[in-house]
Amino acid sequence: MKRKGLYFLIALALGGVGAVHAQDTAAPAATESATSSSYDGRWYIAPTVGGYYNDTDRNTNSRQFYYGLGVGRFISPNASIDLFADRTKRDRDSQVGGGNWSNNAVGAAVRFYAGDWNAWRPYLLAGVMGSNHHSRGDSGWSPAAELGGGVSKTITDSSDVRIEAGYRYDWDNKTQPAQDGYGDWFLGFSIVSRFGAPAAAAPAPVAATPPPADCSTKDSDGDGVNDCEDKCPGTAAGTIVGPDGCPQKVVIDLRGVNFKYDRPKKGETDISKSLAEPSADSIAVLNQAIDTLQRYPQVKVTVAGYTDSKGTDEYNQALSERRASIVYNYLTSHGIAASRLEGPIGHGESNPIGDNATDAGRAQNRRTELQVQQ
Repeated sequence: MKRKGLYFLIALALGGVGAVHAQDTAAPAATESATSSSYDGRWYIAPTVGGYYNDTDRNTNSRQFYYGLGVGRFISPNASIDLFADRTKRDRDSQVGGGNWSNNAVGAAVRFYAGDWNAWRPYLLAGVMGSNHHSRGDSGWSPAAELGGGVSKTITDSSDVRIEAGYRYDWDNKTQPAQDGYGDWFLGFSIVSRFGAPAAAAPAPVAATPPPADCSTKDSDGDGVNDCEDKCPGTAAGTIVGPDGCPQKVVIDLRGVNFKYDRPKKGETDISKSLAEPSADSIAVLNQAIDTLQRYPQVKVTVAGYTDSKGTDEYNQALSERRASIVYNYLTSHGIAASRLEGPIGHGESNPIGDNATDAGRAQNRRTELQVQQ
């Protein structure tokens, strides 16, 4: 009968392992919904200490201390398998001769857990093993099996505690010829320590990126260059920019627009009669200036006139103002808004760019300038 009991315990333990594998294979979604969607499958060690409440047929003290070590891993969120070894010494009763009796057990145990991974998890235990006996009467091996239950709690990423109790049956029929097996109750405490770094958490799903807006229809900084071609986004309002949207210094050069000596006369309105010959060259420069102003509608300029050093200061001041005025009028008559022009202003013979001691230098000083307001 006792051997039939052994077969029953072995079948129960192996059947439980098979049930866990079948559950993981056939219905993983149900397992995960009942506990957690993942588990820590690292290998662990589990040092164990505990005590036995011995079968009275052993003729030993009723309570004995035992210690052991397990190595195992979780095979699913709610099942683990351990290989273990443990040892206990039993003191024989004085009336049967005294002495020591030791057992070394080596076996495998499966645990079936319920509940969330991070909570206190109750579990059932089933195990099979070989039990090696040492006594005055015999030294040998016999089969053994155990059933029990307990609770487990995760305390860090890499460690758990287990408290369990159960019943272990040892089919030892050699140590005492009159006995063919012993059933002992046990209570044990284990600290489970996992090896290596925890597995990295699965990355959160990345939301689909919406398609970008059509940048060719947007001008975020209002500089006149669409966002696709703007290499300098965020330029300040009113900044002069080039075709790439980056700040650009606009220079309007009127060198080559020179006036005849003592021209224009008072009341003269035809600029070509006041320009140095060939006047067509000066007109071409003025037309280029108009084109630049039209391409950069945000640019504003100051129209300033100058003279050479001949004549009195009062005369040259008035002459420089007439030169500035005739250029000012030429620009406005060719489509440049007066709101973009400051002046006209005359500076007389100040700020020469040429040598007033030579004819060529004086010719350079008889000029107007378009001074860009940055």
